[in-house]
Amino acid sequence: MNSLINTGDKAPNFQFDTPWKPTQDFYECLQQDVVLVFLRYQGCPVCQMEMAKLKRDIDLFKKKDARVFVFLQSPVSTLVAMAKEEDWPFDIVCDPDGKIFKLYGVEAGGIFKYLHPAGLVAAIKATTLGFHHKKFEGKETQLPAAFIVKSNKSVKYAYYGNNISDVPSPLTLSENID
Repeated sequence: MNSLINTGDKAPNFQFDTPWKPTQDFYECLQQDVVLVFLRYQGCPVCQMEMAKLKRDIDLFKKKDARVFVFLQSPVSTLVAMAKEEDWPFDIVCDPDGKIFKLYGVEAGGIFKYLHPAGLVAAIKATTLGFHHKKFEGKETQLPAAFIVKSNKSVKYAYYGNNISDVPSPLTLSENID
């Protein structure tokens, strides 16, 4: 098991790629508070739904001058083929090897967490909302997580999901920034 990141810890630094900007340094982005949301991959309907919620509620974060990062196990090539940078009001970090997931202690769950009733309900809801399954990428049983990192590099909030749909709402995340 990877070591978990807890409130009060110094957030680990990492290099990352977005679909539109390669090789960036996380600490250099800490000019303001940041929200880190770890999901599974672009083809996952539940993840598409969670990203749509963040997009819809991005003003909650803008009001608090916080920058949002969404981490996916998808490679850059998947995202470049399906979206433009201006389509997303947050940064999408591509981590197909799971190095940043591992650095933050965000692990895959077993089959029971993957097939948890809440995850199945979320998958049905996502599908009825028009989010459809696309290419499988990364670890199918990957669990989500969310962190708030203050500009001084300290972790203000840490949450590890218990099933594939266990992601704090944008409102919950925004309320925990202060």
